[in-house]
Amino acid sequence: MPRLIRRTLLLGGLAAVAAGTARWWWRRAATPVDVAYGPGARQVMDVTLPAGVGPHPVLVMIHGGAFQTGDKSDLAHWPEVLAAGVAIVRLNYRLSGTDPWPAQGEDCLAAIVHLQREGAALGLDPARIVLLGQSAGAFLAVSTALSLVEVGLAPRGVVSLFGPMDFSTMDQDLATLGRPPALGPTDAGDSPESRLLGYPVGENRAAARAMGPIGRLDQLREPLPPILIRHGDADPMVADLQAKRLREAWLAADPKAAIDYALVPGAGHGGTPFETDPVRAEILAFVQTALG
Repeated sequence: MPRLIRRTLLLGGLAAVAAGTARWWWRRAATPVDVAYGPGARQVMDVTLPAGVGPHPVLVMIHGGAFQTGDKSDLAHWPEVLAAGVAIVRLNYRLSGTDPWPAQGEDCLAAIVHLQREGAALGLDPARIVLLGQSAGAFLAVSTALSLVEVGLAPRGVVSLFGPMDFSTMDQDLATLGRPPALGPTDAGDSPESRLLGYPVGENRAAARAMGPIGRLDQLREPLPPILIRHGDADPMVADLQAKRLREAWLAADPKAAIDYALVPGAGHGGTPFETDPVRAEILAFVQTALG
């Protein structure tokens, strides 16, 4: 989506929220309610409100699945988030088997636009959003945050959990750490990343780098939101060097940015270590601080 169009949609969405009559209500936390943000079957998100009077700040969660599988229901609600007065929004997006890149990035951005336009009616405060993603969802969360930064509407924060950040170096990074790629080489034409892009990563490394967060950060010199980065130091699918690359690129783009970076000892690609303390408590503390 061209930057001018993105900016028009996003600014228009904020204006609509400001001009509309806010319909906030007292509502206790309940079963997630599906909300369509586009015409497609996958263009849907669900909203869960905490108890109390809105508008509520929002944690937007984006699922993983190598861009080709997964569902928003895979992301568990943490009761601590709702207890802190933060609404939870979980996104679905089109998958690579039917829609190549940039459909996934466009969907995540379209969902944020919808929240900005309809947030007040949903009991949400679209000016206070933190984006969180796991694995492929982390790639999308960071990418969406950068798109928002580009139009001057940065989110309050970003949480990146064990995500790929530069497709062009994924094989190199695993080799550096002496780990065989659990899903096969990223450079191969049948890898999840190559299927997403529509060409073998190894045959067009420059383009594969340019479309991702690291390549975009190389070209960006603007204030960035706070970011929390966690990655397992035994991940067999996405090397933890990808997290280090993200930290370094974020700092290069904005030397004053707040970065909370740590590797999770002994952790692989997701799983229990990312769903229990201390990581869980660290994420919650970051979200609460970022949302103010």
